[in-house]
Amino acid sequence: MPQFNGVIGLLDSRSFVTVWYWLVLVGMWSTTGRSVLGVPTEILGRARSDLRAGRGETMAVITLLDWLSLVLPRWRMGPREGVVFLGVTSFGLTVLALMGFLFWLEMAQALFLLLFPFWLLFWMRHALARRLIPLIEDAQEGRASPEETATAAVRRMVRHRTWVLLLSMLAVAVTALWGTLWSLLHPNGL
Repeated sequence: MPQFNGVIGLLDSRSFVTVWYWLVLVGMWSTTGRSVLGVPTEILGRARSDLRAGRGETMAVITLLDWLSLVLPRWRMGPREGVVFLGVTSFGLTVLALMGFLFWLEMAQALFLLLFPFWLLFWMRHALARRLIPLIEDAQEGRASPEETATAAVRRMVRHRTWVLLLSMLAVAVTALWGTLWSLLHPNGL
């Protein structure tokens, strides 16, 4: 029984008032916005500007397609892996949510508010990869031109990046509001 009290004591430590929690939150979201599926945003931006200017097969466009052909295989997930990953992560997040919002453990609330948006982000990235893989395969087999493939890929990646930006703003805002409310309601940590 003392081990259980140790875990509860660890999870009930002060999270929302430490600067480290907020540095981790901001740091994770700022590094997330620097790439889309592992493709740096600079490459995406250069390819997008070349495609807008009507230059279809420039070095920037070819570089984007090369990056996608390298990073997209990492996002392939079979049905079994997907189910196992979904089950394990859903269980972990559910445990954190119950411990945090049912038993009012501050560390569990903080971890849930930190990890849940990244869980959503993972599935958003996986869905984007599933939409991009057929495009790259068509370009590799010659059924689509590099310009058509890059145009469709850039459009989907830019839309994804916009959704990630909205998710990050919402996640940070909700976490900040909840952390402030928690700190006001529990000024001494009790």
